[in-house]
Order: sequence, then C-alpha cells, then structure tokens
Amino acid sequence: MASAALASHLKTKLIPKSGYLSVVYIKSAQYSSEGKPNLAAYKRGTGGRSSFNGIVATVFGCTGFVGRYVCNRLGKVGTQMILPYRSDFYDAARLKLCGDLGQVLFTPFDLRDEESIAKAVRYSNVVINLVGRDYETKNFKYHDVHVEGARRLARISREMGVERFIHLSYLNAEENPVPLVMKKPSMYKVSKYLGECAVREEFPTATIIRASDIYGSEDRFIRSFATFWRLHSRYMPLYKNGKETIKQPVYVGDVAAGILAAARDPDTRCQVYQAVGPRRYMLSDLVTWFYALMRKDEKWGFRHYDMKYDPILFPLKVWLANALSPAYPYGGLHWDSLEKEATTDRVVRGVPTLEDLGVVLTHIEDQAPWELKPYRAHQYYIDEIGEFPTPDPPKVQTAL
Repeated sequence: MASAALASHLKTKLIPKSGYLSVVYIKSAQYSSEGKPNLAAYKRGTGGRSSFNGIVATVFGCTGFVGRYVCNRLGKVGTQMILPYRSDFYDAARLKLCGDLGQVLFTPFDLRDEESIAKAVRYSNVVINLVGRDYETKNFKYHDVHVEGARRLARISREMGVERFIHLSYLNAEENPVPLVMKKPSMYKVSKYLGECAVREEFPTATIIRASDIYGSEDRFIRSFATFWRLHSRYMPLYKNGKETIKQPVYVGDVAAGILAAARDPDTRCQVYQAVGPRRYMLSDLVTWFYALMRKDEKWGFRHYDMKYDPILFPLKVWLANALSPAYPYGGLHWDSLEKEATTDRVVRGVPTLEDLGVVLTHIEDQAPWELKPYRAHQYYIDEIGEFPTPDPPKVQTAL
C-alpha cells in the first residue's frame, strides 16, 4: 500500500512512499496572519462566471438600486464578492445567484461599527462604496452617511491594506450650492461634496465616479415622475415649468459597467469619472415624452406648469407624503428630491467619462419605453394593432 506525505508550501506535492498510508502536514503561512497574498496569482479559468479573475471585492450598499447591478456585473467575470448587509439577510440572499458557487459571501455590518467593517474588507483587494441616502431619517442624516460613513469606510479600507477603493458620488455635488426649489442649500449636494473630500483624505488613490440621475428598473428618476404623488389630478408642477433644467440621465447598467472597468484597470487610481448619458434633454421635454409613453399625453389631459403658481397645495402634498411615511416618503416625494430634479447636469470639460472606461452608453430612447410599460394606461390594447402611435423622442439639447 502506498502512502503520501503532504507538504503544504506554495504548491501541494504528493510524494509516494512504500508502507502504510500516512499524512504529514507541514504548517505554512496562514492567509490572515502573514499579510495578504497576491490574489492575481490565483487566477483560474477563462474569465467567465465560473472563473476567478483575481479580484476579491467588498461591495457596500450591495442591496441598493445600483448595488444589485454592480454585483451582477462582478459575478459574470469571475469576481469573488463579499457582500455586507445591515437589514434582514433575506434582502441580500438573492444576490447569491450573481456569482458561482462559493464566490458570493455575506457578512452583517453597521456603518457605525468599525469592527464589522474591518471584518468585511479584511480579505479584499477592492472595496466599492455605493452607500447613500436620498432622504434623511431619524437614524441617518446625510452627513452621517455621505461624509462620516464614507470617511470610515475609506479609512478602515486603507488600514486593512485594501489596494483599490471606488466611491460613487453625485455629479452636481457642491460645497455651496445655490438653492432652486428649497429656501436653503441642499444638504444632499453639500454632503456628497464633503464625502468626496473625506474619501480623498483617507484614501488618496481612490477612484471617484460622479453620476447624474440614474434610471433603470426600480429607479427613483423615471418612476418619481410616474407616481400619482407627483401629479395634481393630471397636472404636474415643475421648477420653472422645466424649461431651464437640462438633464443628462445615465442608465444604471452603464454605471455598473463603468465601476467594473475601474475595478479591473489599475490606471484608474486617483481618477475622477463623470457618469452621464450620451445626450442632454430639457426636463419639460423629458417629462412630456414620459407621459406620452404611458399613453397619457395632452389628449389624455396631461399638462405641466411652473410650481411657483402653486404655493399652497403642492407644498402641502410634499409635507403630507413625508408626515404619513417618515421612513420612506410616499412616491419619493421630498424637497431634496425636488431640488435634485430641478438641477441642471453640468459636465466638466476635460474630466473623463464612462466612455473613457470603454463603456458603450445606452440611449434613454431605447430603455425608457420598457421601464414605463407597467405605468401605461389602456394596458388591454395590443401594441401590434397600433391604436397608440409611438411618440416622438424628446429633442436633444446641444452640449455645454
């Protein structure tokens, strides 16, 4: 009978010997005590879902709108993912399907618990921060999440030896924004700006991605216009009737593709990228087109008007949406969302965009009809018959 002696060094060697079966274990350096190994040296496979591409990524905010798309993209190319969650585990469990067997791991965390954060990033070489709030709650204010939370994640990642840190920010973040709808500067914009500064202080080689309004399934851009909370009967109030706001919305799949490209390219360190769509539109044209896609055009009775002519009823409706549901404003209707809606997307010349990361951008004309299909009137009509002609797309505005 042959026996084997197992030598546990860099490579496993089987040395056949005569005699009884025996196993000799020689202790080698532990994965967690002698520094991080070169994970790229462990690459296996051809680069698909069942491969390992050498990246172990911790995705904070994985259960959010953008996070689900990012995890799906990472899993398709053989990334091992560590997914921290702070809610019920079953809210995150569906992400198990994003990667191959054993490639998706979960760990509970709290944004204020440094020990749980350190545990989540301990074995990672890439950390992606997608944590954010569109509205404030009694437990988390904008500053708690966008500034202190981002700073804590970046600092602990640096201390744990993480190689790459990717932070998702906001395109129109400013230190001193001019209020449009609100009577005071939007703390959402301010906190996003301060969060960028905090990340750079704690992790100087971080990659920043500034995104405009992101649309896609379960978004808070297109669907915020489709909800009945945004309407007065069949009339919609817009800041200056939507005539002075220019939008350049970006598809969520393109943002996820850009984050993946940044994670795989070491040359993106210390860079800032603008995540914007390929075209610019006037807000009034976009909203009119959205409602035409929903078969709720002018013949149906849809109109939009300047919200300054509604100083009582609409503010009362905003207050009611927040008072009835403080944890989640009905229809996503709150003053910071209206301020964000009224803000023109300003693309800085010379700052790279998603196209510089090799992303082929999606046109909203190709995606919005699908996203708005559940909100259409007269769903019992068959498209092929043609009772409702396809509306003309919104007019494209010239670039800045």
